[in-house]
Amino acid sequence: MKYLLSFLIFLTTGFLLSFSFSVLAQETVQAPENLEEAKSLGQRILTGFPEVFKKTWQESLAFWKKMLDYVSPWFKSIWNSILSLLGKEVEERKPEVQKEWEEEKQEMKEEIPKAGKSLWQRFKELIST
Repeated sequence: MKYLLSFLIFLTTGFLLSFSFSVLAQETVQAPENLEEAKSLGQRILTGFPEVFKKTWQESLAFWKKMLDYVSPWFKSIWNSILSLLGKEVEERKPEVQKEWEEEKQEMKEEIPKAGKSLWQRFKELIST
């Protein structure tokens, strides 16, 4: 699983880089000869960056959607097997847990009045001293 995740991350990174370079390579750029050309080149790069980022993001989302469609049946089968095992365990332990819950409720009903009285007594002692 660790190798699969590493491979997917590596593949996605390579995909994004190659796509970014292909978008940038569509426009030939020459070195600016003066300050005005450098300024206009910088502005073109800065204004073009959001578009490149948007295209790259959309392509990566499409890629991950395809990967999810490919891997999701495998995860669903694992999840269903886990749920079936846990469901059996819950049903087996349910009567025991309900019995313990009733015992705890009963103990609390008995102990709360005692604790309340002793707390009130302690409060009265604090005030009187």
